[in-house]
Amino acid sequence: MDSTYIYHNPDAAASKAGPLKGIRIAVQPNISVSGWPADAGSKALANFKALEDATLVRRLNQAGAALCGSTRMSEFGFGLYGSNAGGAIKRQSADAELVLDMMGESRLAALRVSACGFKPSYGLISRIGLIGLIPSMECCGLLSGSLANIREILKTIAGRDELDFSQPDDGPLDFSSRTVVTAKTTIGFIKEAQSALSKESEFRSAIDGLKKAGFSTREMSLPDFDLFSLVHKIVGSVEASSCAGRYDSVRYGQRMPSAKNWNEMYLLSRGAAFGPLLKSYLFQGAFFQFEQYGAYVNACRIRARLLADMQQLFSQADFLIFPLVSGSEAPALLADTYNQFASTLFANVAGLPALYLAPLPGGAPSGFQLVGPRLSDARLLALAEDILDLRRGGS
Repeated sequence: MDSTYIYHNPDAAASKAGPLKGIRIAVQPNISVSGWPADAGSKALANFKALEDATLVRRLNQAGAALCGSTRMSEFGFGLYGSNAGGAIKRQSADAELVLDMMGESRLAALRVSACGFKPSYGLISRIGLIGLIPSMECCGLLSGSLANIREILKTIAGRDELDFSQPDDGPLDFSSRTVVTAKTTIGFIKEAQSALSKESEFRSAIDGLKKAGFSTREMSLPDFDLFSLVHKIVGSVEASSCAGRYDSVRYGQRMPSAKNWNEMYLLSRGAAFGPLLKSYLFQGAFFQFEQYGAYVNACRIRARLLADMQQLFSQADFLIFPLVSGSEAPALLADTYNQFASTLFANVAGLPALYLAPLPGGAPSGFQLVGPRLSDARLLALAEDILDLRRGGS
């Protein structure tokens, strides 16, 4: 069996006819595929198998996609510690991979395997059948070496699901072919988002390249940009602490045999269910939920203000470009994890579509993130395809 997978689907080649026929897609074991392992990378769900297909899986099957297996993930998808996200793409055993993105995981995974990583707009894809952790910030991200694959998969899995009451009541997204008018497209960049760059010249080169290609570029300011991290730490941890409360070993997971009563069983089992990194995150969430609730309320207010600030920026630019900086490859501490994702988590807090565009072989020295207003996913992918075409024409 391919070591990329924790479960390899022997029937993957028997895909049906449809727009995704022949496209091999790997999924993480937090996406429910009936009969497949669904432990979400945690002891809390050890040996659990999905009882039915997630909505997005059902849509992929109907479109003829070949689901080739489940890949190793971090615990509940939090960060990339212990994750093999992108491994199936790197080994070319899959054409695309679905990865939970709650901090920027799909984009950083794409960076480390030189692929493209896309986080859709919040609410665009149904969360029914998804084992999540931070409901208001997470979504199913897509990894692939091909933007065309990302576009076709997104067209298939996006859209309203009557069973998912968390989805905003948005209309259908228009995926019709569209042309980017370069001279009429403004791409902004936020000066405060470049503070962590060790090689600022490479990011500036990317901006200069866009300008040379005919795009209008504009430097912008968001003085409170660093507050995205603070909001994610507080709001995200509170949501995670609340979500993890369901893992009590009653219906699934490992039950500690030494407990003398149900309360002791609950406490001991939860203590053994989570790894150190996630456990510290849950402790932090419980602290803000029960001891410093006022800080959580303030974080929610700051989040609303940051969303308004981003909308104001998009009134001055069609899209934004951000650097993508990766920290330690294996952060085992909470502070390390947040440092690793400092350049990506703003998009999760704001619910915006974000794409990591990898550099062409032998081309630009580094890739970057492109970000658009919420529900501009199709236009954002069209922009990225146009930039790639311009790069190929100039190489």
